[in-house]
Amino acid sequence: MGRKQTNKVIFENITVLDAGAKGVSVAKAPEGQVIFIPNVVPGDVVDVQTLKKRKSYFEGKAIKFHAYSENRIEPVCQHFGACGGCKWQNMKYEQQLFYKNQEVYNNLKRIGKIELPDFEPILGSEKQFFYRNKMEFGFSDTRWLNEKEIQSEDQSLSKKPALGFHIPRMWDKILDIEKCHLQEDPSNAIRNAIRQFATDNDMPFFNARNHEGLLRTLMIRTASTGEIMVLLQFFKEDKKQRELLLDYINTTFSQITSLQYVINGKANDTLYDQDIKLYKGRDYILEEMEGLQFSINAKSFYQTNSDQAYELYKITREFAGLTGNEVVYDLYTGTGTIAQFVSKKAKKVIGVEAVPEAIADAKENAKRNSITNCEFYVGDMKNVFNDDFIAQHGQPDVVITDPPRDGMHKDVVEQLLKIGAAKIVYVSCNSATQARDLALMDEHYKVTRVRPVDMFPQTHHVENVVLLEKR
Repeated sequence: MGRKQTNKVIFENITVLDAGAKGVSVAKAPEGQVIFIPNVVPGDVVDVQTLKKRKSYFEGKAIKFHAYSENRIEPVCQHFGACGGCKWQNMKYEQQLFYKNQEVYNNLKRIGKIELPDFEPILGSEKQFFYRNKMEFGFSDTRWLNEKEIQSEDQSLSKKPALGFHIPRMWDKILDIEKCHLQEDPSNAIRNAIRQFATDNDMPFFNARNHEGLLRTLMIRTASTGEIMVLLQFFKEDKKQRELLLDYINTTFSQITSLQYVINGKANDTLYDQDIKLYKGRDYILEEMEGLQFSINAKSFYQTNSDQAYELYKITREFAGLTGNEVVYDLYTGTGTIAQFVSKKAKKVIGVEAVPEAIADAKENAKRNSITNCEFYVGDMKNVFNDDFIAQHGQPDVVITDPPRDGMHKDVVEQLLKIGAAKIVYVSCNSATQARDLALMDEHYKVTRVRPVDMFPQTHHVENVVLLEKR
């Protein structure tokens, strides 16, 4: 039953039916319209106040719970609900895996419209908290207040600076984070110490709307080897204040391997076009996997869950079924981690990547690991991966492709069909675009194995590995 209140509709006793896209859950209004609701779990029975009305659906929020789902648990994080980073923290982990597996299946079946084998069991993460090796935090001179703080009418709260995460859909609002459960210590200690020291020494936090202040962002990277990288982004140069803060960090946290900074006065926070300065230590940290070492610099892409990256790469290598005689192409190779990981079971591996710095890292890592059967080339995939490239480097027996979220360019798909490798192992962080690409290849390739991998517990994100074999 629905009733009007201040131009918004309230639907009463609504049963949450399913987990939907982007971490929200799905219910249906009495007249059949879909309702998207955050911070609820399938099985909850709630009253929903609508916030937005679209042509075919509502967006709303739960304002009263009549019954709780048997799959609901108490979130461990004090920031749950406001942060938006771990939207499924109130759901049992077994159910998270169920819905992730279901999403992959639905995308491959509905979008790809292809014949599928039985899925192999989704691989859950042994660590469900403190699993990320990279975190980025923003500074703000005016912190975001939650509802309880607003109701307290304490005007001083809004004047306190923040160091934490952007509020979802609000580019200029930062939620101050006291303890995050995503990255192992000393991550929380470093962030909290920096905030306190900067506040005590009157260092201006950034104002994104007015583009003023000094402290802009903080990045912390960790490795399974125990090495730590800290990078501070300043909006402008203030040598005295900058060195005061960096010296404090260096003295307080002697275990930091790499302490770096950047002066970024442009409109956005991205580091990829910035000149990063080394302050103490070395300009990279080392990750290790099966005896291989990979250097990670401030701009490097590396899977953000190191333990699960290892499991993902093992599945990829298993699907490839290498005997030592194959020529393997690793498309979208990044810093060459997969290429080098499979190289000992291949005759030759050719890696291709669009980012020059990543290819430089790949070559350096191969040299560090004494790998001589990997070659790396830089360029836009749709331009580089052509007939001349194949003629120069040889016909691949196996292709491994791990594209960005947008999937593969249609020209890359066409080239894959043209060369007709016996096997393609497709690793994806977006099963929807993966399904689209699989549909384009379905006439020539049959999907013979599928295994989802959970890289990001407490979120809706899921990785998926597919093996295609020539028909």
